Amino acid sequence: MKQQSYKNHVRLHPLFHFLLVPLSALTVIGSLLHIFPKFRGSMDLWYAIVLLMASVALAIAAVLTREYAKKVQDRVIRSEENFRHYVLTGHLLDPSLTLSQIIALRFASDEQFPELCSRAAQDHLSPDDIKRSIKTWRPDYLRV
Repeated sequence: MKQQSYKNHVRLHPLFHFLLVPLSALTVIGSLLHIFPKFRGSMDLWYAIVLLMASVALAIAAVLTREYAKKVQDRVIRSEENFRHYVLTGHLLDPSLTLSQIIALRFASDEQFPELCSRAAQDHLSPDDIKRSIKTWRPDYLRV
């Protein structure tokens, strides 16, 4: 696996990003077209409406599935990083750190982590600024 860094840490899941999302969008657009008589042909209007509702439900399910997985991972990351900070310093993370900052801090090595946590809280660093400040990258290959 390629060494992870700031430039390549974003993960795209091909089946989700390049297949499910486009297919869901095309299904909604295609079923929406069937509402209009010009595109419906011999299809009954009620059937076209049911097709539209089903395709919208599929698109919503696809988006929610992704969002739920990300929310669970965000909660796990917050707990892991809070515990890592406690192990390294004997103190919990600064409560003023936002979830986005904590998620960005997970890439910092143990040597840099406590100092970068303090800087992020005091200077209100953005997640992107935090990631750019990391000297020794700690990869996260398991992020969904």
